[in-house]
This record gives sequence, C-alpha cells and structure tokens, in this order.
Amino acid sequence: MLYESKTFTLKDGRTAVLRNPDPERDAAAMVKYLTDTAAETEFVLRYPEECSRYTVESERSFLEGFNANPNSLFLTCFVGDRLAGNCELQFNTQIKYRHKASVAIALYREFWGQGIGTAMFRAMEEVARQRGVMLLELEYIGGNERGRGLYEKMGFKEIAEHPDAVRLKDGSFRSLVYMMKKL
Repeated sequence: MLYESKTFTLKDGRTAVLRNPDPERDAAAMVKYLTDTAAETEFVLRYPEECSRYTVESERSFLEGFNANPNSLFLTCFVGDRLAGNCELQFNTQIKYRHKASVAIALYREFWGQGIGTAMFRAMEEVARQRGVMLLELEYIGGNERGRGLYEKMGFKEIAEHPDAVRLKDGSFRSLVYMMKKL
C-alpha cells in the first residue's frame, strides 16, 4: 500500500521522514537494519545470525511486494539519510476479521525516545481508520517495558499473555503479551 510521505520534527530538533521504502534505494539499509536491531535488544523475534537469509535482492523483492499489496502498509523512518526504524500494518481480508488489523514496530536504539514510535503509530492508526478498521492488535515479548510504555501511551490495553512462548539462547523463557486498541 502506498503512503504519502510525512515529515516531522524529532524531540531533539532533527527532521524525520516517514515514507514507504524505496526498494532500489533502501534494500541494503534494511538488510543491515534487520541484523543490527536483532543484536541491540532481545525484544525482536530474531537473532542476528538468523538474518543471514536476507540479501539485498530478497529484501528488494520483499519491499516491492509490500508496496504493491493493498492489504499491508510498510513504512520506514529516515532521519537524514539514516534509516531509523520501520513499522507495519497488516489488514485482515476475511469478512469476519476485516474489522481488525495488526501492527508492528521497531527502531534502532539510538532513535528511541525521539517521538518516532508515536509518529508511526499515528500514521498506522490514520490509515487503519480510513480503511474502516475498528481494532488494532499487537504482540510483544514480555519484559519490554519501554515498548509497553509506548503501546499504553498510544491507547493499547493488554488482553492476554502466552507464558513461555519465546525461548532465549540462554534457555530462559519470555511470554508473548497481546494488546488491543479500539478505534
């Protein structure tokens, strides 16, 4: 799904742009971003070594598919020429589920706390409302208090927890927490 780019100001005064990814221009940055963000925190659902399957060509194809798909929105945020993060909005197409959509978000750690997550959620919510969506859903790995704070700030409420749904390399377990927001 295509999106009209939006420019906004970060809390530190820098300018950021929220836009669809350009598959040709952004694929290499996305591959690096996927690996880097997986190394920065345990709160993404992949480890850095699992990112070796991503190539510039496969990412280019992935981004082209997302941009062309009317049932999904994939946005990137750039601060200058630096990829700061991305978000995703997935619409359900089945009649009984069309009123719901799922969201996901991730940022480089250096951009946490700058207002990018808030801008991304507002953009996804605006598109979801235009589409007639009534419920937004997300899931996060338990223990991600910073993420939880953002989700609650944006109006999401916890609805369920799946204990031991994620197993880390050290053998410890984390839950998956499910949240929902009524639009």
